[in-house]
Amino acid sequence: MDYEIFELGDVSLQSGVILPNAFLAYKTYGELNEKKDNVIIYPTAFGDQHVQNEWLIGNGMALDPSEYFIIVPNLLGNGLSSSPSNTSPPFDRANFPQVTIYDNVKFQYRLLTEKFSIQKIALVVGWSMGGIQSFQWGASYPDMVERIAPFCGGAKTWPQTYVVLDGMKAALMAAISFDSSKLNELTSADMRTVGRVYAGWGLSQAYYREELYRDMGFDSLENFVAGVWEDSFMKMDPHNVLAMLWTGQNADISANSAYNGDFDEALKNIKALTYVMPGSTDLFCTSDDNEYEAKLIPNAVFNPIESIWGHFAGRGINSVDNKFIDDNLKRLLALNPNG
Repeated sequence: MDYEIFELGDVSLQSGVILPNAFLAYKTYGELNEKKDNVIIYPTAFGDQHVQNEWLIGNGMALDPSEYFIIVPNLLGNGLSSSPSNTSPPFDRANFPQVTIYDNVKFQYRLLTEKFSIQKIALVVGWSMGGIQSFQWGASYPDMVERIAPFCGGAKTWPQTYVVLDGMKAALMAAISFDSSKLNELTSADMRTVGRVYAGWGLSQAYYREELYRDMGFDSLENFVAGVWEDSFMKMDPHNVLAMLWTGQNADISANSAYNGDFDEALKNIKALTYVMPGSTDLFCTSDDNEYEAKLIPNAVFNPIESIWGHFAGRGINSVDNKFIDDNLKRLLALNPNG
């Protein structure tokens, strides 16, 4: 096991459900300094585990473990933290309760304060649903977070993004004829269709038109869709995926008692120095949505990743996009949060 477990105990979720014996899986990189002010939080995205974040961590990079203490908390529902696949009855599989982004960040806050006695965070950074968590950190703990850098992720799930996620969910539900009483009959093989649905959203039209998948070693479109999209989704537990889809569909940094749904107010309350980096051709976490958000955050810079890799400009695959993200994080970390 290359990660650690933080026992949360019996937690009360936003839904009002008590989830017993909850836990957060996390991995750390580097050492916490004496002042405990060299902390970077890098939450995982939908379907990802900490390993998928490691492309952005390394010596000489912005997220340099020789300089920073980097904590990668795993999203609840991802199979490592409390999830449908690893929770005992009565909350196993299809019976796993609804968990929000707000819940996730609240538990991450507990990890930082209870386990490490951390009171100041230099940066929260994340891709996709990791990006939403970085916005949530900024809105929930404005005095604690000095900088945030969401990339290819919004501060809420805008309506079209919701519809995309709903299409993925529908592809899975079709396997059981939309009969929710049969949810526990779902298997990983049923995830194949979900991968096919997502294939059209994860990358841009230009990516496919220019056949960039050939650079990844695939000799045809069909082999790429089967070898990347089907394969990666069929490795996921369908109940974990449904749990994470619910979390994603209902993400909104203002959906809590602090802001009571006032989205603009939540954005205005983020004090952190903010770099918002959408993918310029992202089809469902759009640059337009991010631009709206960045305009309301007092100290935000809007800096799109000019790339035809769509949502996957933030996935750590294309070296040009990776350098853009890393360079911007270096710039952001060099800024003084106290003016």
